[in-house]
Amino acid sequence: MSGGLLRVAVLAPALALCLGAAEAGVPQGKPLMILLPPDALAAAQGANGFVVGGYFYGGGGLHWMPTSGVTDIGGTQVVAVSADGKRIVGRALDPRGFEHAAIWERDRTWRLLGSVGQQRPCDLLVSGAFGANADGRVVVGLAWDGCAYARAFRWEESTGMVDLGSLGGQSTRANGVSGDGRVVVGWEEHVTGFRQAAKWVDGKEELIQGPTDLLGEASATNRDGTLITGTGCDPYTAVPPKAWTWTASAGVKCFPLTAPPWAIARPYLAYMRSTSDDGRVIGGSLSFGLDSESVVWFDGEPVYLRDYLRSHGVSGAFDGWVNTGFVTDVSADGRILVGYGAGPRRFQGFIVVLAELGAK
Repeated sequence: MSGGLLRVAVLAPALALCLGAAEAGVPQGKPLMILLPPDALAAAQGANGFVVGGYFYGGGGLHWMPTSGVTDIGGTQVVAVSADGKRIVGRALDPRGFEHAAIWERDRTWRLLGSVGQQRPCDLLVSGAFGANADGRVVVGLAWDGCAYARAFRWEESTGMVDLGSLGGQSTRANGVSGDGRVVVGWEEHVTGFRQAAKWVDGKEELIQGPTDLLGEASATNRDGTLITGTGCDPYTAVPPKAWTWTASAGVKCFPLTAPPWAIARPYLAYMRSTSDDGRVIGGSLSFGLDSESVVWFDGEPVYLRDYLRSHGVSGAFDGWVNTGFVTDVSADGRILVGYGAGPRRFQGFIVVLAELGAK
C-alpha cells in the first residue's frame, strides 16, 4: 500500500470513531490528533479537514492532504481554504519581489490581486490577504497605496479590490469575513494607535462598542455575520486578559482567561481567532508573541488544548513541546481545529478532530 493510501486508511476509521455522540459542553469522545512535519505550520482548513493550508516557518505556502502529505505550492503563505477545499487564498510575490494578496488557481499558479489607488507598495508589501469567505471567492485583508495609511479591502471577481475606507481617516485592516461574504471584520486605528474593533456590513463601516470606550480588534465571524469574536475586551484592565464575542442580541461579552500553571508570567493577551458557525466551538490562544498556548472555548468555557487532549485519551499530546501555540482555524461545524506551536525541535502544525458536541 502506498504511503498516501496508508494515511487515508488510518485516518478514515479514526475520523469515524470521533463521530460518536457526546454530552453537552466539552466533547467527551476521544479526539484524533495529527501532526504536520516540523516547520510546516497550519493556518486554515477546508473539506472537513482533508485540505489544510499554511506555510513553512522559513516562508512559502503549503497545503496538506492525507493522500499526499505536505506540498509546497509557492507564494509566501496561505491564510484561507474554501469549504470544499478547492480554492486556496494567500499571498505571493510579483516579479519585482513585492508581496500581493493572491489566489492559488487550479493551474497551480498564483493570481495576484493588486491593491487600491495607484497600488504603490509600502516597503515590499502591496497588499496582504487575511481571510476569505466560505467558497473562497471573497478575499479580505490590508492594502497599501504608499506608506501614508493602510486600508481594509474586500475583493471579489465582479468588483476587484475595494477600499473599505475609514471612519476616522486612520489605517484599517480586515481580518475576516462571513461565510456569505457580506460582513467583514477587523480593526480601525484609534488616534492613540490602539486597534479598535470594526465591522463592515455591505461595505458600510461601524465600530463595535464594548464595555469601555475602546474594544480590541475583531478577528473572525461566522457564516452570516451574527457572531463576531475578538481580543482586548477591556483594554484598561490587563489582568486577566479578556477575549470577546459580539452578537446582535447580547452585544459584547467578555471572556477572561487565566494563564495555565506551567506558563511563565507574561503580559498575555487572550485571542478568539476562529469560530464555528453556531459559536459553540471557538479556537484561539493565550499569547505573548510566539510564547503562546492554544485554547478552545466549548459553549463559552475555556480549556487549554493540551489539557483537553490529555484528559480525553490522547496521553502524549504535545509531549516535549516548548508551547502549544495557536488554534488558527475552526471548521464551520466545529469538528476540526488546526494550528501550530513550538514543537520539540522546531515550530510545527497540528490538526485535531473532535468528537461531536451534545445538545446544548
